[in-house]
Amino acid sequence: MSTQRSPEQSNTFEYRLAQEAISLRQQAKEMPLGVRRTELLQKARQLDVAGEVNK
Repeated sequence: MSTQRSPEQSNTFEYRLAQEAISLRQQAKEMPLGVRRTELLQKARQLDVAGEVNK
């Protein structure tokens, strides 16, 4: 029995984490300095680490 990935899961987990980190950094770049921007950048760093740990 072969398992097929759904269209949303066609990319690897690490790739999806990296894409989300890029998206968060882009959002943060467009925001003024503040707590929300810091939170977005922190979440992006966490996603980078998660991708490395998952390897």
